[in-house]
Amino acid sequence: MKPQVRNLVFNAMIAALYAVLTVALEPISYGAVQFRLAEVMTLLAFVNPVFAPGLVLGCLIANLFSPLGMVDVVVGTFATFLAVYPMRYCKSVWTASLLPVISNGLLVGVELTLLFQLPLFATILSVAAGEFVVVSVIGVALYYILIRGRLKELQSFQ
Repeated sequence: MKPQVRNLVFNAMIAALYAVLTVALEPISYGAVQFRLAEVMTLLAFVNPVFAPGLVLGCLIANLFSPLGMVDVVVGTFATFLAVYPMRYCKSVWTASLLPVISNGLLVGVELTLLFQLPLFATILSVAAGEFVVVSVIGVALYYILIRGRLKELQSFQ
């Protein structure tokens, strides 16, 4: 299979899995308290930046089903974009795991504050805490358990 086709197929699978996990777990994926399990996948962009488009597309598709409407499609997808594209410059998985915590905490926290008149600082902390548990705790653990042994293979994927 040509590398471009394989890349397209793999990113389509990432996008589909992200969207399905988010929509299937809707009660914990949207709202002021979020525990979006699909976010563990964001660390794939740390492993290889070629996986970033699939993550952003998956987030966009998932946010089309958000009860918050189009504002979540724009803000939430932009937050994921800001989290996954700079991961290529991170030296450690721990640093990379903090990018979604910060971008989603700030952007989605402000979004939720404006939509629901929630206290800004508490909302930012709430979103960031959910991201931290999913990405920095669960995601980093999965990285060491599942991915690290196949790192060279995944990094060479093009």
